[in-house]
Amino acid sequence: MSEPQQKWTETIEDSHSLFDLKLKEVWKYKDLIYMFVKRDFVSSFKQTILGPVWFFINPIFTTLVYLIIFGNIAGISTDGIPKVLFYLAGVMLWNYFSTCLTGTSSTFAGNAGIFGKVYFPRLVTPISVVISNLMRFGVQFLLFLVFWIYFLFKGEIQPNIWMLAHHF
Repeated sequence: MSEPQQKWTETIEDSHSLFDLKLKEVWKYKDLIYMFVKRDFVSSFKQTILGPVWFFINPIFTTLVYLIIFGNIAGISTDGIPKVLFYLAGVMLWNYFSTCLTGTSSTFAGNAGIFGKVYFPRLVTPISVVISNLMRFGVQFLLFLVFWIYFLFKGEIQPNIWMLAHHF
């Protein structure tokens, strides 16, 4: 005798997709994002004696260390690009990436007290970290542009349309 087949009557499914970020809800809390960005930016000025000058000093000193070690001691070629410009570009982009990665990875642990008291979309805190780091990157990018314009007028670089294609 064969046993009767069972039929499943319930299906358990996830109520939302992984890619459902609810950006409309995040947009409603744009003022909170602004407040978090302002908090991060102001606290970075208060934590150092040098204040906003540190945004310039950090990439300059790191570039100088790379210039000495990789450019002079190791003798690594930069394919005709001025070494200072080459290393400054790399340091700037790496600083942005690393601060975003470390900042967003610790954002939930750092703001755990806020999460338990008030409801807001949890995506707000990592977005604020990325935006505040983007502002720091913008300040450092201005420094890069100053060096780039210097080397442009000195005649050591010749920008053309292929400069854009080289990076893609």
